[in-house]
Amino acid sequence: MSKVLLKLVVNGRPQEFACEPNQTLLDALRQDLGLTGSKRGCDDSSCGACTVQVDGVPMLACTLLAAGCDGQEIVTVEGIADHGSLAAIQKAFGEWGGSQCGFCTPGFMITVHWLLGQNPNPTEEEIRTALSGNLCRCTGYNQMYSAVKAAIAAEQRGKVPR
Repeated sequence: MSKVLLKLVVNGRPQEFACEPNQTLLDALRQDLGLTGSKRGCDDSSCGACTVQVDGVPMLACTLLAAGCDGQEIVTVEGIADHGSLAAIQKAFGEWGGSQCGFCTPGFMITVHWLLGQNPNPTEEEIRTALSGNLCRCTGYNQMYSAVKAAIAAEQRGKVPR
């Protein structure tokens, strides 16, 4: 099978590489670009662990063909923070116990990053609705909701609460 040349902007950086026409975006990110934050949880679009933003919209990278994303902008969990520091949501998840095993955390963080970009002060119901496509088998979600609220407060104050 002939490879296709793919041009993407990933986490703000232009990327060009060859991939198989049937390669998923998740595999391209992990194998070709070394961005291993997004996880393969289910392979059938039911868990959200592979969530990335494609042109500003949360998408499941395990079901997208990389070749279909040619020319698009991709944001992974590695790209939600500026200049090598942690984003408020990343800090808050750590502070508030928003993750236990951490496997699903990147997908949740991408979804929250998108939500806060759309609505910097969402209600708890809006937070729960936004996160409803992401599954966690460890936390029970309450710590995640607390972490999101703490991240919102931190963004509004310009720092992360302790």
